[in-house]
Amino acid sequence: MKVNRIFKKAIDKIRLLSHKDRESYLLLYSILGYVPNDINLYIMAMTHSSSSHSGGKKLSCNERLEFLGDAVLSSVISDYLYSNFEKEREGFLSKSRSNLVCRETLNELAVDIGIEKFLTVCGLPYQHNSYVYGNAFEALVGAIYIDKGYKQCRRFLLDRVFSRHLDVEALVRLDKNYKSRLIEWGQKRHSNVEFRLVSEELRKEGAYFVSEVYVDGQHCGTGDGFSKRESQQKASRQALAKLGIS
Repeated sequence: MKVNRIFKKAIDKIRLLSHKDRESYLLLYSILGYVPNDINLYIMAMTHSSSSHSGGKKLSCNERLEFLGDAVLSSVISDYLYSNFEKEREGFLSKSRSNLVCRETLNELAVDIGIEKFLTVCGLPYQHNSYVYGNAFEALVGAIYIDKGYKQCRRFLLDRVFSRHLDVEALVRLDKNYKSRLIEWGQKRHSNVEFRLVSEELRKEGAYFVSEVYVDGQHCGTGDGFSKRESQQKASRQALAKLGIS
């Protein structure tokens, strides 16, 4: 009953806003589960440095919020893993945290919770790269931390993100280091695994790489990304699939 009263009060508050603000607040409310105190923090969280100038107007970008959100996210996940995997050693906990905060996982989470819809509603120009949604998700966490504090931020991550959009048990058991898996496979079979940098170009968002991987001289995979490591990981993942390595 109390929850229903809080929900009604929140919706009534949103209805008093102008149409443009109302749309943004309603979408944020559906993502967060609460009405933000300062919506500008959340708009900033969605603004990449490459799009921080819109129509001649300078906008604050999300880099500082992303830095803060990364630290808060790591803290919440570390606490969660420590509390829920009591028998596991430090190595397992570190690897599990890496799986949970890797760019691929964060990108998927961001799309699942509707961040790309908020970008559209805000009407902000956005450069699309493999980091875009993961960065925005971390910046969102930073915005929540500043706006509502650590306790609310932790509740959002555990109750509205992890429990609804993540199979944590499966993720912590998954080995996502495709490059290491491919190299280990090659060593066991006495096969030569070679990575080649195909191209490197400077884009507005940063350096962009394309890599290929060869096994015993045969091309097995191509990957791209905004770091050499990411491009090699993608190429390795493609190679593992091609070679039938699970």
